Amino acid sequence: MPDSADNLPFALYNATQVRQLDASLIAAGTPGFKLMTLAAHAIWRVLRRRWQSIGELTVLAGKGNNAGDGYLIAELALRAGWQVRVIAVGDTAALCGDAALAFKQAQAAGVLVEYWSGQAALKGVVVDALLGTGLAGPVREPYAAVIGQINKSGLPVLAVDIPSGLSADTGQVLGCAVRADITFTLIGLKIGLFTGQAPEYVGHIAFDDLQVDPAIVAAQAATAQRIAKGNAPQLPARRPTVHKGQLGHVLVVGGDHGFAGAALLTAQSALRSGAGLVSLATRCEHVAAAQARIPEVMAAAVASANQLLALGQGASVWVFGPGLGQRAWGRSLLSVAAISQVPQVWDADALNLLASGCVSLPANCVITPHPGEAARLLGLSTAQVQADRPAAARALAQQFNGVCVLKGAGSLIADPGGHLRLCDHGHPVMAGAGLGDVLAGVIGALLAQGLAPFAAATLAVWLHARAGERLAVMGVGLAASDLCDAIRQLLQEQSVV
Repeated sequence: MPDSADNLPFALYNATQVRQLDASLIAAGTPGFKLMTLAAHAIWRVLRRRWQSIGELTVLAGKGNNAGDGYLIAELALRAGWQVRVIAVGDTAALCGDAALAFKQAQAAGVLVEYWSGQAALKGVVVDALLGTGLAGPVREPYAAVIGQINKSGLPVLAVDIPSGLSADTGQVLGCAVRADITFTLIGLKIGLFTGQAPEYVGHIAFDDLQVDPAIVAAQAATAQRIAKGNAPQLPARRPTVHKGQLGHVLVVGGDHGFAGAALLTAQSALRSGAGLVSLATRCEHVAAAQARIPEVMAAAVASANQLLALGQGASVWVFGPGLGQRAWGRSLLSVAAISQVPQVWDADALNLLASGCVSLPANCVITPHPGEAARLLGLSTAQVQADRPAAARALAQQFNGVCVLKGAGSLIADPGGHLRLCDHGHPVMAGAGLGDVLAGVIGALLAQGLAPFAAATLAVWLHARAGERLAVMGVGLAASDLCDAIRQLLQEQSVV
């Protein structure tokens, strides 16, 4: 289970898996209407606690099970003395099964139900019970108009299970989507709540497992796992007799003319993340500055592939790309990496050169593309990558037979076997230059200390995001180098004691 600071489950499901989970619970003996009733009570408790002083509720109900939840919430609010109405979008005669039963129960309790018109006024707290996880194509009318009115209302909004219009599988907005203050999701977390465009729409995510049998939930395969303190990989505790030679040697290669800072950031983060030794192979013009800024890093000038090959023989992990450039110097150095069996991290211009086809990637490396770089590697547009980030991450891991870190909101880590981890931490203050260079160095350092590539990438992404969150209290203007000390502290907290 998650740690005390994170009360959400680890498992993430796609829409098909959620439907299978619901079917399994019903088959095991929990009636669907009982689940719907439990869901309504859980949502109403949160809604009342958050907006007790408002005392007025407008439920917008569609034609699926989400509508059933909405009708039962309306009944609970009415019984609590709130002013309540439900605006039905579509013919209520189309309701079936548990949703139809919920509609009849709400009507019998005196809930006012009216049909949607463009003149319908929204009041109080708005409950979005329009569309659920089954939405596969663009939102159509009249739902698009309803969503537009919700978003223009300025009223507090609670979305049932997922904001209407947001894909449960990808976090992509399907034409338009409700912007919620709270998204209350049930039984299983949907991966689409945590990546893609989702952070702009979901607000605060609340969850209730409805006290269903944990064994049934555990039996349902998940599409991914969230990373949290309670399940992030750990470095083993250092023995009293440990020495630097047992903690790996990271070689950072980069820093063409005009880009010295990127390689320096990577070297600094590798050092602060616990690597025993860190070397920097860079342009001769940058060596003096590197030695002055980070005297603990062994900076060496390299002008050719042969020089790099000699320098790299003593390193246990190579990190290529930060400030490497795409000119002859960078291409020459990267050609050495392509024929080496040393564990490697490829970032930035190493990925651009890989996408150009002038070099190949050895197996079992870690690549760290942002969406634009991922698009070039896959031969897609950036929009296509962002439209299905989980699929893009998995495709890159399989295509290059290594671990892929697809950066961005809801960063994803995939391996060739199809395993997927998602990091839902981070903060907008991290939108700045150099933070990717720092991440590459952290991954390199964790590889050097013995973690496998997938574990190293997973832990590094989590440390990097959590460090940004910790520093966000100081406001905008975060410098990439600020992260290094915060990552160091978090790494100590996360290490086995």
